[in-house]
Amino acid sequence: MTEFILVPGTFTGAHVWEELTACLASSGAGVHTAALTGLGGSRGAATDDVDLETHIEDVLTLIDSVSAEVGRDQEIVLVGHDYGVHPVLGAADRRAERIGRIVCLDTGPGQDGVPALAAVADPSAREKVVERAGAEGADQVLAAPARDEWQHWGSIAGIPEASLDRLTALASPQPLRTLLQPLRLTGEVASVPVTGVLCNGNGSSIEMVQRRVDLGDPVFLALADPQVSFFELPTGHWPMLSLPAELAEVLLRAAAGEGHRLVPPGSAEQPAHLRPFLLDVPELPHERTGNVDLYLPEAEGPRPAVVFVHGGPVPAGVRPTPRDWPALKGYARYAAAEGAVGVTLDHRLHDMADYPRAAADVAAAVELVRADPRVDPDRIALWFLSGGGLLAADWLREPPAWLCCLAASYPALVPVPGWGPVDSRFRPVDAVAGAGALPVVITRVGRESPELAATVEEFLVASEKCGANVEVVDVPNGRHAFETLDPTEESREAVHHAMRSVLGHVSA
Repeated sequence: MTEFILVPGTFTGAHVWEELTACLASSGAGVHTAALTGLGGSRGAATDDVDLETHIEDVLTLIDSVSAEVGRDQEIVLVGHDYGVHPVLGAADRRAERIGRIVCLDTGPGQDGVPALAAVADPSAREKVVERAGAEGADQVLAAPARDEWQHWGSIAGIPEASLDRLTALASPQPLRTLLQPLRLTGEVASVPVTGVLCNGNGSSIEMVQRRVDLGDPVFLALADPQVSFFELPTGHWPMLSLPAELAEVLLRAAAGEGHRLVPPGSAEQPAHLRPFLLDVPELPHERTGNVDLYLPEAEGPRPAVVFVHGGPVPAGVRPTPRDWPALKGYARYAAAEGAVGVTLDHRLHDMADYPRAAADVAAAVELVRADPRVDPDRIALWFLSGGGLLAADWLREPPAWLCCLAASYPALVPVPGWGPVDSRFRPVDAVAGAGALPVVITRVGRESPELAATVEEFLVASEKCGANVEVVDVPNGRHAFETLDPTEESREAVHHAMRSVLGHVSA
């Protein structure tokens, strides 16, 4: 029999676990919920000196109590939701020999020296903490969210109305020190197996994590360890309220050592971004200037240009850089073979906070291209891919006269919950109201992750309301990055269709 210790997240207490506890107990598991000092159902002021260390001690006390009750050899699985993973990790670091597994419930594994605040994705929520601490000191508390404010702390998708009412009614103020005190680890916790339960509705997926591993992101590389497994749930940030039975099944499977393992870099399987482009395109010459490559057509005279903007974030040290990835090169060569100048570039979107810097890189690259005498400066198209889709906002909001078309393939068109802080400027769903008659070509894949698919649908609804000129090219069986993952006739025709549309607009 497995003994589960459930540790709640920000503003919450044992009450969030009630349905899950019943589901786990019915399977024969032992279930214990941690009561964190200063939290747990009262809206009264929390104790002034409560910090992360206080909550680590709370979890340690519970671990020792459970061990004394069931025996020190009984496996304990620690489950931390949201902020709760930080006291879980701190306690497991000091009782590693008693912990069979750690489950990070829709939250990343904390790191030594990093406070819990760093894991809060919504920038407005982070700012509230910093402003409150700066104005009145870290010994204060952060007020619990009102009913319409929970989305700032994670997606509320799937939570029944009655459960959201109860979550709000029983929420407690969060002591600021718990979010601001750095987590301190000795390294002992590294020996404990870990399972991540990712909630798609909150912007995370196994596929997304695998892509970060493939790119060599040092923060994610450790997640490809055989001791780390993953599950997904199709819901928001509070699965214990939205899918308690399904979450119970996942936790039982995690305790049994099941789950998806990531493929480490250097394995036999080639990463998706380095697989061949799905079309045979000619090896036309290209020129490199700084961070920009121009693929030149054989046609004479100033030619229209299509600028391809890669997605991200992409870690700074990735080699080859995006402009040398097969898909980007394939698109640029295809455009050049059809008589346009194909352009690729590397921009500095290395982190979610880098969108302004990446936008400046794209703007500079466009000006460099327009200044080239082989390019017709009044016939330019911009084509954004994946997470680069958010960069389209600037061009949609106030399209310059020379921009003849804007395209986007499997894009993010709204910042996804859980991605981290993104400047509010980068919301194509809002910017499209200024697009006017600018032709927009969206390539939509049918097997997209739910969190990204939702941003495309939101954009299309906004486009229809404002009368924007949007064409959708569908790839029903295509996945994100289908140009290298799904080399089917359906995929090839979609690429042909999108390219014909874009070139038709810049050549008109």
